[in-house]
Amino acid sequence: MSDFFQNGQIVTLHRLTDRSLEDLEKELVVNVRKRLLALVLPSLYSELEGPALPNIIQELKKVKYINEIIITMYRMDAEQYQKARDFFSELPHHWRIIWNDGPRMKKIYKHLEDLGFQIGEQGKGSQSWMAFGYVFATGASDVIALHDCDIVNYSPELLARLVYPMVHPTHPFEFCKGYYSRLSDRMHGRVTRLFVTPLIRALEKMLGGNDFLSYLDSFRYILSGEFALSTELASQLRVPSDWGLEVGMLAEVYRNTVLHRIAQVDIAEIYEHKHQEIRWDDLNTGILKMAVDIAKSIFRTLAAQGVIFTSEFFLTLKSTYLRTAREFIGRYAMDASLNGLNYDRHMESKTAESFVQCIIQAGQTVLEATAESTFIPAWIRVIDAEPRFYDMLIEAVEQDNIR
Repeated sequence: MSDFFQNGQIVTLHRLTDRSLEDLEKELVVNVRKRLLALVLPSLYSELEGPALPNIIQELKKVKYINEIIITMYRMDAEQYQKARDFFSELPHHWRIIWNDGPRMKKIYKHLEDLGFQIGEQGKGSQSWMAFGYVFATGASDVIALHDCDIVNYSPELLARLVYPMVHPTHPFEFCKGYYSRLSDRMHGRVTRLFVTPLIRALEKMLGGNDFLSYLDSFRYILSGEFALSTELASQLRVPSDWGLEVGMLAEVYRNTVLHRIAQVDIAEIYEHKHQEIRWDDLNTGILKMAVDIAKSIFRTLAAQGVIFTSEFFLTLKSTYLRTAREFIGRYAMDASLNGLNYDRHMESKTAESFVQCIIQAGQTVLEATAESTFIPAWIRVIDAEPRFYDMLIEAVEQDNIR
């Protein structure tokens, strides 16, 4: 059971009681009559055969307040796509698969390229962006929720708590992000704990008061992959195409709405999904690649606000970050000790030291190509350029989903 402390620039909605899922869902069934809900599931084919997604589908079958489910996938051949359709066919809701690298969708992406839109490589960012476009195209829902497909201990309570603030008739929110603890016999969430939060605090020390950094620092789990937003807001957002998706989305939300319409909500007591190994010598894969992209996203947003970066700035930031990270490691060690958790202080320190190289690489990239964009354009721009595009997208998806 958490505290009820409100800190930072956004609204925090806590888990203060053990309110039953049945009670939550009873209210949600009523509320979604006026704000229809689309659930977006970005997935790889490999996750169909993993331990998490089959259970997620079984749990979602029980949920009665979802208007539509959009599964957005890639890395599938035709045979795998047919198996995916069979896999999801037991869902009782209206559902569609977007086969992003199928023949029809490849034509869609080629048309976007011909119009001058750079979508980048296929990944969670481009998958989510295309799913949002399909929701806009059909006009069937008012709120979009998204969560990952690798949540091992998934419960419908996660979705219920995530969307509750968005569909409640008196709540003013346009964006809601989930947060939770990532624990087993030890603390997880290394990129958040050892990189993102210390990096933000280090930048605040160097830049002084900065509203954007204070906003980022308000989120309890900044890299949570679970969020919900209104379709109106979603249509205005650019979507990051790289590993900086979560932070980049927060930057876009900050740019396109006001703070009192942004919330975070406690959606799970403990959240468990797959853990990535660190390849210490490779900044182009795994969580080090993720850290580089996150840092680039933060640096570019600050540059767009007028912050001037130099080589000397990043050299100082490297030292300030490492000192800040070591202070956090000391805090985590004491917290782990009190709670009887395993804590490898040496490995935590080694991880933070590896993240220093991510700052250096991200800084160098920003200095060499400050104007480089990893954002996929907002859908309102696409429709300005090609008014027929929604119809083209609907036709491609519907043809793919015909049995």
